Amino acid sequence: MIEKTDQGGIVLLRLTHGKVSALDLEFCLALERELAAAQEGGARAVVLTGTGRAFSAGVDLFRVVNGGAAYIDDFLDALDRAFSKLFTLPVPVIAAVNGHAIAGGCVLACACDHRVMAAGDGRIGVPELAVGVPFPTAALETMRFALPAPSFQRAVYLCETFAPDEALRLGIVDEVVDPSRLAERSLEIAQQLGSIPPETFELAKRTMRAPALGNIHEAKRTTEPEIAARWKHPETLQAIGDYLERTLGRRS
Repeated sequence: MIEKTDQGGIVLLRLTHGKVSALDLEFCLALERELAAAQEGGARAVVLTGTGRAFSAGVDLFRVVNGGAAYIDDFLDALDRAFSKLFTLPVPVIAAVNGHAIAGGCVLACACDHRVMAAGDGRIGVPELAVGVPFPTAALETMRFALPAPSFQRAVYLCETFAPDEALRLGIVDEVVDPSRLAERSLEIAQQLGSIPPETFELAKRTMRAPALGNIHEAKRTTEPEIAARWKHPETLQAIGDYLERTLGRRS
């Protein structure tokens, strides 16, 4: 699911889960474990990247439709923990966006501290509302933190996906580079941020992200139960099925 290599204290995590590294229960648990291991192992920085044409295509919607309420509960909990672990990891995390980063895949990239995207045909964006599912709070607050305010509302409401240059203009990514330089440039940024004294970097990151974390904490008490219930609602599952049939030609 995830290949790990260590390059002088920079941990490279490569997403290799199926063709497009779709987010399912097992993958989210694996990502949380690998991030924790990198932190506990003393990594100076982490680079997160994908395989082939995809960084991550987002949630495995077929598993959601077929898994039932128990699976959805377990999955949303694991998804929340994976997003939160990535968002709060005390060491620098660089997203090397090698291709499509859609929905939850875009959230993964936006949870990182710096996003480098390869030029080309890859698209990035959050079409959750077009699918018919509500944003988990950790995902929405991650996007709110990462994007400039006008881009945040546009990305969420209009459900667009963007080519690399447009994503750069909107502030969804920080850099666009030739695909041949993606790994090199991402490692350069990792080395740069990883050279900051760890306690200094962690304090700055924690302070900057505190408002978003406060919103997430409050939502767990207020709106998160409603969000989870909506994911399991028959209307939502019908909407997901319709979306899958419309875009991929099958419902299950």
